[in-house]
Amino acid sequence: MGRVLVIGAGGVSTVAVKKIAMNADVFTDIMVASRTKSKCDKIADDIKNVKVQTAQVDADNVDELVALFNAFKPDLVINLALPYQDLSIMDACLAYGVSYLDTANYEPLDEAKYEYSWQWAYKDRFEKAGLTAILGCGFDPGVTGVYTAYAAKHHFDEIQYLDIVDCNAGDHHKAFATNFNPEINIREITQRGKYFEDGQWKDTDPLSVHKPLNYPNIGPKESYLMYHEELESLTKNFPTIKRARFWMTFGQEYLTHLRVIQNIGMARIDPILYNGQEIVPIQFLKAVLPNPGDLGENYTGETSIGCRIRGLKDGKEITYYVYNNCSHHAAYLETGAQGVSYTTGVPAMIGAKLFMKSIWKKPGVWNVEEFDPDPFMKELNEQGLPWHELFNVDLEL
Repeated sequence: MGRVLVIGAGGVSTVAVKKIAMNADVFTDIMVASRTKSKCDKIADDIKNVKVQTAQVDADNVDELVALFNAFKPDLVINLALPYQDLSIMDACLAYGVSYLDTANYEPLDEAKYEYSWQWAYKDRFEKAGLTAILGCGFDPGVTGVYTAYAAKHHFDEIQYLDIVDCNAGDHHKAFATNFNPEINIREITQRGKYFEDGQWKDTDPLSVHKPLNYPNIGPKESYLMYHEELESLTKNFPTIKRARFWMTFGQEYLTHLRVIQNIGMARIDPILYNGQEIVPIQFLKAVLPNPGDLGENYTGETSIGCRIRGLKDGKEITYYVYNNCSHHAAYLETGAQGVSYTTGVPAMIGAKLFMKSIWKKPGVWNVEEFDPDPFMKELNEQGLPWHELFNVDLEL
């Protein structure tokens, strides 16, 4: 039914391409492209049931992207490259005339800041071109937005309080490693916290607000308030929300390493001169840290990500908790990647599948919660990310 081109060849792409190949009745032709073609070849070589084409491309170069699009003629481009490259890939999609999907919103290279305004600004151009752009179709953002839309559709007349909770209770047996691109991960965690309350955004010092939360099948884990991009779109698309926050768990050893990295200047994103050459410390750090895509083999434990929601139904206050737990080992056995890559790559495939079937397809730029959540929720259960619901429980928040 459709030709799909995936840009990027990291852990998330590994999962997404393999899951795309498992749905070959919908995806008739598959290509994976990145700056390093050998990484694409490695993904393709692992897939036996269908042929996956590969290519080299610089995702910062619009002309290169358009040339590749002309050669492959995709119906959809899935952007699993770096968030810095979102706009160049969107520009190329408009120039060629192809729809677009990503898992993380744009952030500028020289500032640790992300917001949807840059991509929302493309809405009219995609609409006039008759093209669809689906933003943030990973897990968080992504599934968390679909969970919220599903709750609003089926369980609430008015969502008032939303807390997104993200726990990784896995153990990769490394002294320090990040679960996705180290540069993006460290930038995200070290920026100031932010949450929405009573119509305004409130700032906090990085990781200064925290409390233990109980996660299903895991137990209590210290959880830290931080800013995450889906808060921006969810508070816009569900205006009854009075407060929206995002929480993520971190172990003390991880935080100690992170503090040292910051204190010695290795988290800096500005260039410095070294031996007459400009280098960016955080990019050098990325080169010496473990590759997130290689963590899967010995990864034990599981993730637990969900939405804890409080609001009104028929005039009465109710609470609702919807979540998924994902085993790192099970993810590795299926795709060769760890659970964090799996929980992002599978939803990207599902969004692409719904686009190909014209279920999630309308001209313009959209966040996932603006589509019908029901077919996506059905696919989650069928594609390896089953979800669970708890009603009228103590949300702890």
